Amino acid sequence: MKAQCLCKAVTIETADNQEIHACHCNNCRKWGGSAGFTVMVQSIKTNDTDHISTYQSAEWGERAFCKTCGSHLYFHQFGMDNYYVSAGLFDEVDFKLKSQIFIDKKAGYYELTNNTPKLTEAEFIAMVTGE
Repeated sequence: MKAQCLCKAVTIETADNQEIHACHCNNCRKWGGSAGFTVMVQSIKTNDTDHISTYQSAEWGERAFCKTCGSHLYFHQFGMDNYYVSAGLFDEVDFKLKSQIFIDKKAGYYELTNNTPKLTEAEFIAMVTGE
């Protein structure tokens, strides 16, 4: 699948995956103004790393954005080496919401009515750290 930022300076190619995940953590909400909707993939290919800037927002990962337009590109999870690419960067993909994480951190001003598995912060951290 192919994604691109708002100004088209950065393109990202991923494996085909039409499942998206919603993250309600404080970092995702502050980064994007609401829940973060992402496509999880094991690797990505980018066309131009000169336009990409990263910020380590957690001990276990970093966020990337376009230096030119500010589009949120992905969250890279260290260790497991997963990439969570912003779903809004993809044009015309029929995504299906697969899961919601950090459900206990969700803001009170919205509700997702999809019937999906929901993990709390503690459940998600235990899953990714193996504890």
